[in-house]
Amino acid sequence: MSLKTEKIWFDGELVPWEDAKIHVLAHALHYGTAYFEGIRCYALADGRSAVFRLEEHMCRFADSGKILGFPLPYTVEQLQQATLEVIRANQLRECYIRPLAFVGLGEMGLYAPKNPVNVCIAVWPWAPISAMTGLRTASVRKSPRLPVIT
Repeated sequence: MSLKTEKIWFDGELVPWEDAKIHVLAHALHYGTAYFEGIRCYALADGRSAVFRLEEHMCRFADSGKILGFPLPYTVEQLQQATLEVIRANQLRECYIRPLAFVGLGEMGLYAPKNPVNVCIAVWPWAPISAMTGLRTASVRKSPRLPVIT
């Protein structure tokens, strides 16, 4: 299964997949200063799609940054909208969603408070869990906790 899609949301913009790059001296590569979430988007029987607990995932993502001492430069609401935007841009009905934040290029050393916190959201096709396990899944109920993509 290919990870390549058309677009990745990177620091507030949709960029071509090939242009989503970081420098080899980015702080995160040397000190492991990064955090991520793993989210699923499911195809619904009516032809629409729904992201599973998007708000809860993005709140946990934001909390991770606060706990680690390099908070996100975006609000939870901005990240939710960015997630829906990148799914639509890639025309995916169901996918895996990977928000990632990392301390970028700047000072080296264990403490680099002036370095930027870069954020990206990548999406790629991924078979439903039922296809991977052979299990049947319950249908997704209509819920205000599932942002539906139209």
